[in-house]
Amino acid sequence: MVGQEINSPFRYAGGKFYARRLIIEHFPEHSYYVEPLAGGASLFFAKEKVGNNWLNDIDEDLINCFIVIRDHSEELIDRLRGEKATKERHSHYKNEFKPETDIDRAVRWFYLNRTSYSGIMNIQNCFWGYGDRYSMRPENWPRNIRRTSTKLQNVRLTSLDFEWVIEMVEDGAFLFVDPPYFNSDQDKFYTHTFTQGDHLRLCEVLKRNSKRL
Repeated sequence: MVGQEINSPFRYAGGKFYARRLIIEHFPEHSYYVEPLAGGASLFFAKEKVGNNWLNDIDEDLINCFIVIRDHSEELIDRLRGEKATKERHSHYKNEFKPETDIDRAVRWFYLNRTSYSGIMNIQNCFWGYGDRYSMRPENWPRNIRRTSTKLQNVRLTSLDFEWVIEMVEDGAFLFVDPPYFNSDQDKFYTHTFTQGDHLRLCEVLKRNSKRL
């Protein structure tokens, strides 16, 4: 159960959901898995879980939601119980709901992610995009959260700069590094934009660490 292969709990623009099987076929054997730019972490959830795992993303609300799912899954489920996927509730969470706690932040993030078009979380482009035929229904959210919580147990979750993660990770780790596409309209999709300078930094940090085993 702990190593179960499942889908990411989130919809995520630019995610690798549809390519996950093809990509995983090329993974080497490893016992320590790291995603410095995790996003929805489709690869982590789709692959067999290994002994050590580290998911990192600069988006603090995304990582907070992962942490709440891991550590407080039943509380999150209780808070979402009875929710309906409607434009009115989407508008409420987007424009009116003011989170005061980490649980509040996770409730808002999860609801908006599951009901917004393509899971886009940039608030200016976070539009209603739910449909019963192609979206996960609210009555299935508890099962989604519980199985995600199981997969996330003992997984390190951080919101740090990718360069620090790559530099500080122990030797012997396998890193899946998946930055946003260089020419993508990031300012439309993401809360944090991965700039040209970030791409250059990523290139340099990978060069510096290319000979590590």
